[in-house]
Amino acid sequence: MVAIKPKISTYISLSLILLVLLIGLILLLRDFAYKGSFALWFYLLACSLITLVMLMLLVKMMAGWRFISVVKDQLVVKLPLKGMTKVYPVNEIMLWEEEVILANKKEFRQVTIAFTDKNSISVSNHEHESYADLVNYLKKKAARQMIKNKKA
Repeated sequence: MVAIKPKISTYISLSLILLVLLIGLILLLRDFAYKGSFALWFYLLACSLITLVMLMLLVKMMAGWRFISVVKDQLVVKLPLKGMTKVYPVNEIMLWEEEVILANKKEFRQVTIAFTDKNSISVSNHEHESYADLVNYLKKKAARQMIKNKKA
């Protein structure tokens, strides 16, 4: 059985970044309320920008919170924040593709799986545990549905 779950270390790091952004926003609003050291346009721009970054980070964290298990030739996808569980037999995999990106001397890998009901999931090696096990399973059980990447 293969169990893919989010890496806790990734979510701890993102939560710390969120906490720093929240503290910065609170300090900026406190400065505006008590001192007013900067012009009004600076407070409006800075608070809007910090809030936007925080919202994008929260959405990223919530969208990536999924659990995938492979049990008896079926992929069980659990999305706890939506309260949804879907079971996909291997023959319902329409396509799957693994992307490899080299950046800063590190290798980032992501596999995207598309199902016949027009849903898809993406799993990356930096955000999920047991990534390699999932790719090996897909190479064994769904080799025909793999999209081959062309090198330019």
